[in-house]
Amino acid sequence: MLTKRTKDSLYLAEHGWLTSRFHFSFAEYHNPNNMHFGALRVLNDDLILPKTGFDTHSHRDMEIVSYVVNGEITHKDSMGNAKVLKRGEVQYMSAGTGIYHSEHNRHESDSLRLLQMWFLPTSTHLTPVYGDKHYTKEERHNTLLHIVSSYQGDAAIKINQDVNLYVTELDKGLHVNVSIQPQRQVYLVQIEGSCLVNTIELHQGDALEVIQEKHLKIEALSDAHILVIDLAVEGYAS
Repeated sequence: MLTKRTKDSLYLAEHGWLTSRFHFSFAEYHNPNNMHFGALRVLNDDLILPKTGFDTHSHRDMEIVSYVVNGEITHKDSMGNAKVLKRGEVQYMSAGTGIYHSEHNRHESDSLRLLQMWFLPTSTHLTPVYGDKHYTKEERHNTLLHIVSSYQGDAAIKINQDVNLYVTELDKGLHVNVSIQPQRQVYLVQIEGSCLVNTIELHQGDALEVIQEKHLKIEALSDAHILVIDLAVEGYAS
């Protein structure tokens, strides 16, 4: 079953310096019928204006992955990490027993767009961990690049949950195939451009819930940038 979620159907939060579309209940948006998709608890598409950002705040018991679409993010945390990441690069935190961090767009004129994802961990009270990975466009160009997996998987970034994240930048007219194993489901985000997923057409900012399917053909209708999240049907801690 393929369920399209258009960009305009997502909750829009506007705070001046920050414009965000929430795929699931978050902050001021509460919808008991839209709390998560398997272990995927939060997916926010954030646009952050220059010289603004999230001041120091805390997290705990959550696996947090941020994917930079455009611009650059400056990260600092209570473990002493200080990093700047740009387009196509990924940072993650296992918040565990608690971590403080800040995220800013320090650029003078360019806005920052990133996808922020929170996954419920397989267990709580874990030791906090931070990491990042600098991927190149060539690594994801016209192929599915495996950017995040569980600790049992083979991606460079590993988190405490049974998930797999892939990204691709497809040239118009090309396609990639996704095989879905039994008891798995997929959440797909059209980051940029447009594509045809089996019979469903997606445009920038749209998403697709995929349940009880075995195969996806993702064909670029224009140059397209796509995120694919593969996760267990029941892969979250209660």
